[in-house]
Amino acid sequence: MKKILVKLKKSPFQKHIQKHKKHAPLVFFIGGFIFDTLTLGRIDRLYDTIVLCSHMSLLTLTLYLYNLADDGQWKNTFLERFEAYFPLAIQFFFGGLSSAFVIYFSRSVSLSKTISFFIILVTLLFANEFLKKRISNKYLQFSVYFFISFTFFTFIIPVLIKTMNTNVFIFSGLISLCLTLLLIIVIYNISPSTRAEVHIGKIIGIILTIYTVINLFYYFNLIPPVPFALETGIAAHDIKVENNTYTVTYQKDKRHIFWREHKLEFIYNPNESVYIFTSIFAPTDIKKAIFHRWKWYNHHTDEWEIVEDIGYHITGGRDHGYRGYTFKQNIKEGLWKVEVITEEELVIGVIDFEIITNATFEPIELVEKTF
Repeated sequence: MKKILVKLKKSPFQKHIQKHKKHAPLVFFIGGFIFDTLTLGRIDRLYDTIVLCSHMSLLTLTLYLYNLADDGQWKNTFLERFEAYFPLAIQFFFGGLSSAFVIYFSRSVSLSKTISFFIILVTLLFANEFLKKRISNKYLQFSVYFFISFTFFTFIIPVLIKTMNTNVFIFSGLISLCLTLLLIIVIYNISPSTRAEVHIGKIIGIILTIYTVINLFYYFNLIPPVPFALETGIAAHDIKVENNTYTVTYQKDKRHIFWREHKLEFIYNPNESVYIFTSIFAPTDIKKAIFHRWKWYNHHTDEWEIVEDIGYHITGGRDHGYRGYTFKQNIKEGLWKVEVITEEELVIGVIDFEIITNATFEPIELVEKTF
């Protein structure tokens, strides 16, 4: 008896993907990044929450479908025709989620020690192109998935429960860890090809290592306290508040220095006050104590000395951030920085400046800006 082989006709899109399969994963990865860059805004906005939750849910589902495809689980089902697209979909969701985290973290990160975690996110966003086996490597799949899952839950849970503290971070991490291990165990038990390629003890060890490293980052304050973000930080000469409008008077930096409003060299007239104005984004209904930690650099000891912590409370929800300020009088010359921190001492941002005494009382060019 002769066997009759029926070759399914490929669609034009499938032919195009097959022709450019070498670059297709990168295109889909970048596509996810561009999609989020153009559409995401506030993390507590309903649209953003739906997009992030959809990305995470569809990534989990696609990862499950993809790992069972090699075992012929979807033969003679409607899913069979979509098997070629599973890795591309994974790339898209990896790109979409990691780009969303980069977007949100970039609002929070300052040129301080918290930038190290931000660099990891940016590296994750672009390193995919340089990995030889790419998404077909199951160790890579589950490791990246867990890192993204952990970050996702630390974003979304504080927004949903309207609270952000250490216990919430630990709770978020445990949810991610349990769900990731559950997904791995389910796939491992169902898929013979996964059992042949993956050593269960090794992959669980990798996941637990990533879990430990992220928690160490948090313990040493190396992770910005997202969803909080420092919108504006200015070292100012004067601040007036009238009718809920803040008028900030300060020395403006040069136009090409777009990442900072004020000049680093704060020309200080004796006996005047030095103000620090901050505008902090916080999701709707989240309430939090915020502190300005004033630090002065001691050249004799080569160390930063904590001068004072001055705190105030914020309530989230304002589009351009919750405004507040602190000030000090009779301030010493030298390098200063004010860390904007939470009560858990997580750094939201840092405002740097150098006090230079204006001994001759020469006129200083100042500008005013309202917030």
